[in-house]
Amino acid sequence: QVQLVESGGGLVQPGGSLRLSCVASGFAFRDHSMGWFRQAPGKEREFVATISWGGGNTLYAGTVKGRFTISRDNTGRALYLQMNSLKSDDTAVYYCGQCRPRTYECPRTEDYAHWGQGTQVTVSS
Repeated sequence: QVQLVESGGGLVQPGGSLRLSCVASGFAFRDHSMGWFRQAPGKEREFVATISWGGGNTLYAGTVKGRFTISRDNTGRALYLQMNSLKSDDTAVYYCGQCRPRTYECPRTEDYAHWGQGTQVTVSS
């Protein structure tokens, strides 16, 4: 079955950096676009970034553009999110998601077929 396992979250000071990873199994990773979402306490899950199946197209939420970078390694079946210049507003649980088949860009929750369990990111001094 599809499994997505995130890691790399933690506590970081404002202005710091973190790199999230998501290891995929149980499906043809290179055939699916992928994405990152996040959910803060009391808020809905929101789009962060998405990347096409070949890695040639990326899309970011306006709140993270220029600070976060999404990438993927199809050979290693892994998705990454490099997060720089972190702010307290970035505090949330971050989820890796598998886009539905033949969905090129995935900025909406309904574009996704499976999610990982999430990894906590806390930005605080």
